[in-house]
Amino acid sequence: MSLNTYIQTALARLPDLESKRIQQLEPLSRYIFNKISQGEAADLNFICTHNSRRSHLGQIWLQMAAAYYDIDLVEAYSGGTEETAFNPRVVAALQRAGFAVEVGTGENPRYEISSSLGNLHLVSFSKKYDHLENPKKDFCAVMTCAEADEACPVIFGANLRVKLLYEDPKSADGTDHERTAYDERCFQIATEMFYVMKQVLTGLQKIK
Repeated sequence: MSLNTYIQTALARLPDLESKRIQQLEPLSRYIFNKISQGEAADLNFICTHNSRRSHLGQIWLQMAAAYYDIDLVEAYSGGTEETAFNPRVVAALQRAGFAVEVGTGENPRYEISSSLGNLHLVSFSKKYDHLENPKKDFCAVMTCAEADEACPVIFGANLRVKLLYEDPKSADGTDHERTAYDERCFQIATEMFYVMKQVLTGLQKIK
């Protein structure tokens, strides 16, 4: 499947989002819109425990959605309460979605995630949320797992904290449902991040 086809499929699912989930996504849309409309950068740090699965998906799809809608001043990051490695099962799901991936080596390899659609290029690897490459102040902390949310009652430097929890596909590792679980989580996060950025786009169009 091409990435554009994948995105079109995700966009077609936006009307199916539940109202409760939309309420959880709205603070993220408002934060990005308010920053950009004032000519400021909207920095977002997606945080989970190991920075190996959900936080990477949040970062990559939010940045992809911003690039797709040609919205500048959006910078997405990711981190964990501890450093492990970017899980190869997530990488495989991104490849199935249509991203080009260059695989690194080592215990915590750096993966180059790219797409000609929107000229996206990201380097993804596991890191703590306060890693030197991540923002230190004036950013939105997006908590993608309950464990990290509970372990970090305070994210220093964040001016907004959004709880956006996702079920961990890790529970399917080593089972017959492994690929399905990772593809489902990848698609869910893609759909929700495109919802967020479409809301931002709509807001920006209204003030032009």
